[in-house]
Amino acid sequence: MEAAESRNKLHSRLRLWEFPDQYVIEPADGSGAPCLDISRVDASMKLIDKVSACDSLRVPKIHPISGVVGMLKLLAGSYLVVVTESERAGSFLGHPIFKITSLKVLPCDHSLKNSPEEQKKMETEFSRLLSVAEKTTGLYFSYEVNLTLSSQRLHDLGAESKSLPLWRQAEPRFLWNNYMLEVLIDNKLDQFLLPVIQGSFNSFETAIGKDIVDITLIARRCTRRNGTRMWRRGADPDGYVANFVETEQIVQMNGYSSSFVQVRGSMPFMWEQIVDLTYKPKFEIVQPEEATRIAERHFLDLRKKYGSVLAVDLVNKHGGEGRLSEKFASIMQHITGDEIRYLHFDFHRICGHIHFERLSILYEQIEGFLEQNGYFLVNEKSDKMKEQLGVVRTNCIDCLDRTNVTQSMIGRKMLELQLKRIGAFGAEETISSHLNFDERYKILWANHGDDVSIQYSGTPALKGDFVRYGHRTTQGVLKDGWSSLVRYYLNNFADGTKQDAIDLLQGHYIVAMSRDMAPVPQKGGLEAVANFPVALAVVLFSFWFATISLRQAGSDYKHKHLFFTLLWTGICVGVAALVRANGRIFCNRPRLHKPRG
Repeated sequence: MEAAESRNKLHSRLRLWEFPDQYVIEPADGSGAPCLDISRVDASMKLIDKVSACDSLRVPKIHPISGVVGMLKLLAGSYLVVVTESERAGSFLGHPIFKITSLKVLPCDHSLKNSPEEQKKMETEFSRLLSVAEKTTGLYFSYEVNLTLSSQRLHDLGAESKSLPLWRQAEPRFLWNNYMLEVLIDNKLDQFLLPVIQGSFNSFETAIGKDIVDITLIARRCTRRNGTRMWRRGADPDGYVANFVETEQIVQMNGYSSSFVQVRGSMPFMWEQIVDLTYKPKFEIVQPEEATRIAERHFLDLRKKYGSVLAVDLVNKHGGEGRLSEKFASIMQHITGDEIRYLHFDFHRICGHIHFERLSILYEQIEGFLEQNGYFLVNEKSDKMKEQLGVVRTNCIDCLDRTNVTQSMIGRKMLELQLKRIGAFGAEETISSHLNFDERYKILWANHGDDVSIQYSGTPALKGDFVRYGHRTTQGVLKDGWSSLVRYYLNNFADGTKQDAIDLLQGHYIVAMSRDMAPVPQKGGLEAVANFPVALAVVLFSFWFATISLRQAGSDYKHKHLFFTLLWTGICVGVAALVRANGRIFCNRPRLHKPRG
């Protein structure tokens, strides 16, 4: 058993030798393990005993790296992705966790020299997406523990499973580099296969009396329908939903370890918002006749993985959101039963924009479910004392802002129950009774919400001031207004390209050359000088000018100010429309991608 574990143990220190014709990744931990040799001509891989000798014609660049993320194949060349910089983020069940701070894409594209000119152009266009991929945020890994599984699922793994390489233990839904690892898996390179998750990892320690309590919050983003706000909505035909995130809250104290899991995700039927320069594009339900079947598949999957499910829907009852909510409610009438329940809570009508304390009304409605299904708890001997039997699934439209406020409330209530069970709190004691604990716990959830929101929308979460401080602030309201404006800009001018990069990394589309493929269009005229920063500047200035104009409008000059307001709004939309075509590389050329599988 020890020999098998040694063979499967990940290399935690690596050195990259960059030669003109090859990359060599050398274990730098003193183990004397074989090196990984990768050809820069055809991306072939093999293990070698040591780095080949250097000479005046083969002078290498040498860099320390933290791990190998995987390999991507484009039209002609392949591209190796490695972690060039990382930092320790904390620990998970006693094992160090690291955050990736810098990725590097290394081309193995020398074969392009003999490729047709058209293929070279297309390769260049595709490879530009990899520079977007290098900026991916919220990536975490561990050399020692499987981050894709919750504490409860890790505890329930058998000894045989725990002896497997980390990538084989991993939950594919949360393995961010699942597709990129395939080539390395085929070459049986277990010690170089670094499993990575995308999401969030935050923790803190605090004192309760003489005891030290460690609180950790982990978000695991699902890769099945990964993407950006507006460009990924609803569910696919298999029931996988956009922005599905598993959030695990862990408390450790005096040898006890307890965790509580929640999930969030888009409404589980096919719906979309087509980006069209309006501030809030119209919601469209797609293939409504398939909605019940898709939702059934989604909830069946949740049942298998989490047990009982309580779906809490936070969207408005009226307007565009109301149509979606009505559809969701009608679908759930065919699905709900003893193990699947549905509850609508009109967040905006009940809580408005400042009275989030009214979420206590929601808690009273779900308290019975939470107490019945509980949380996971083990003692100092790792004996299971309690297990979580069900999960709360929360959604709003984006599954970001209202969802995070609600999940933080549920997490707080459950943490108080956990702390009472392990003896840290008395019967009437709450987190609010400990000012330092309370403040740091709020910051923990606010950071968590910001991390998930930045990955999906490009901005921190709205309503974050309530999560962070316990009440709404003027600064928070102004920050939300700015974030909303930035989200509008990103949705229209940047997220399309980012979505293409995500699809490329996740293997949702495989690059292929088509005989009738249109050539890369050449930009000319105004389009050649239009760019995103200019568009953003005009958009922001136009909105600002329009707002000031309307505020200053008196009764005698009302029509004049209204005219200038419409003028600046027209300029804003005009410039936006001018550059919108640049927002996504493949929006008008779908045959550049072939769906995977």
